[in-house]
Amino acid sequence: MNAPLPNPRRHIPDGMTFAEWRTPDNWPLRSFSWPQPGATRGSLLFLTGRADFIEKYLEILIHWHGAGWTIAGFDWRGQGGSGRMLADPLICHQTDFDLLVGDLAGFVDHWVVATPGPHVIVAHSMGAHLTLRMLADRPDGVDAAVLSSAMIGIRVKGVPPWLVGGLVRCAVALGFGNRRISRRDIGDVGGRMTSCPDRRADKMWWKANHPELASGVPSWSWVRAAFASIARLTDAALGQIHTPILLTAAREDPIVDVAAIEHAARALPNAELTIIDGGGHEILRETDARRLPLLARIDEFLSRFVK
Repeated sequence: MNAPLPNPRRHIPDGMTFAEWRTPDNWPLRSFSWPQPGATRGSLLFLTGRADFIEKYLEILIHWHGAGWTIAGFDWRGQGGSGRMLADPLICHQTDFDLLVGDLAGFVDHWVVATPGPHVIVAHSMGAHLTLRMLADRPDGVDAAVLSSAMIGIRVKGVPPWLVGGLVRCAVALGFGNRRISRRDIGDVGGRMTSCPDRRADKMWWKANHPELASGVPSWSWVRAAFASIARLTDAALGQIHTPILLTAAREDPIVDVAAIEHAARALPNAELTIIDGGGHEILRETDARRLPLLARIDEFLSRFVK
């Protein structure tokens, strides 16, 4: 009897290599590259969300590499395999998202020079937010972007935004900025992230077998920095971004504000919007019934930029 094939979502594919990339202020970021062995359609930079790590998205990266794209990406400062911010590595901490925007801009400069065009970005959640921030500051250099579940607004059920902002500012002023906002560790959060139990199990497998990749709840400073950065994405800022953008989201996303995504789609000069029914926040890791039609929509969008 033949041995069962390894789960591709739990196995680094052949040809994908990891390296340390240093930011302008010398912070170590874990990056990866996965070139094509022959002709390439172009280069795709994949960006994860808060508390994520590259391995969670191997399945989707395998898809795009198989479609002919040269792939690259990195773990954000303070999470995954990149240098952490606090002594407690499980606290997802930031003080100012401008640092992350700078990290992204520096990596994009390196990536555009080192890889063949066209150059497209596919980004999830916080990564999608930071992509918009970068494009608002410097709209040239990227041919297109796909933004999944973009963190353009944070959904806090039952609490008005002004009250959330006040609580966060108060906590930081009282010296709790480096502390986690909740004592409860984040484990398997059920269907909030994905309704697919197999892909939820994959994430827990990576965390159990590679605990150095794991992150937990955000700090109070992370939340303050996130709200401050979101406030920078005004209609005027979005109106400066002429890069073709596809925004995608789940209609009942429990993490980000879908109404804010819909508003951004109207404010962006060259944006398209696809909303799917059902599913959680991580729509690229959803059940095949939701994920595959969404992938087809993304692939159709990206195909327009292949020379």
